Amino acid sequence: MVWKRGGLVAEVRTESAGRVALLHLDATQPVVLDGTAAAIWELIDGRRDQSDVIAELEATFEDAAGQLAHQVDGFLAGLEAQHLIEASGSSEQ
Repeated sequence: MVWKRGGLVAEVRTESAGRVALLHLDATQPVVLDGTAAAIWELIDGRRDQSDVIAELEATFEDAAGQLAHQVDGFLAGLEAQHLIEASGSSEQ
């Protein structure tokens, strides 16, 4: 699945891009991402599919237990449930 950032999402990031705060305009609480979560957010661009995101994370972060793919799946599902991301409808790379 190719994901893109939701159209009604405001974001504020630190200068180092290591931390980002997100707020869907219909929500009352922001979501703050840092570390791996912020790295995943940076990779959501409407062009990379989920396997591309996982491959880039595996190249950056050590995944000794082999749990990264499962964790990314759950994290993306959570972002979708909060309407912070949506399916892109594009499979172009």
